Amino acid sequence: MGLFGTVQYRPSYVTGYAVWLVPWVTWNVFIICFYLGVGDLSKDADLVMTFNTSMHRSWWMENGPGCRVTLVTPAPPWAPEGHRYISLSGCLLEYRYVEVAHSGLHITLALAGFISACYVVKLIAEEEDSFDFIGGFDSYGYQRPQKTSNLQLQPLYLSK
Repeated sequence: MGLFGTVQYRPSYVTGYAVWLVPWVTWNVFIICFYLGVGDLSKDADLVMTFNTSMHRSWWMENGPGCRVTLVTPAPPWAPEGHRYISLSGCLLEYRYVEVAHSGLHITLALAGFISACYVVKLIAEEEDSFDFIGGFDSYGYQRPQKTSNLQLQPLYLSK
């Protein structure tokens, strides 16, 4: 959205992108606090991420660097039906740290995007202010177009 607004010279799109980045950064700060257990947030509480409607798992838990997933069969009796019970081994980095790094990268890119968006909006606004709408790019002011016809136009009066 920000790139499209920049290419199309639409400051409203770029401004919308910059405004959207604020909740995006807020969400990623929340994710970082959630996975690091800051305050009362805990990655072990189902209420926060799923409102107790399902078991949640990070995608990085099973697909992290070096992780080997082993399906445990039979599943323990306390495991919910329809969910697979797995065992992980060989992970180079615990999944919560991958989530934190992932959110940190998003925050870094969002801050760079916000700064860029502010700069682009400023440039577009300056460019719009510098254009001479009456005379175009002519710095001498407005000049009447030259008539090429010798026909003189006269007003037409109609009687009622």
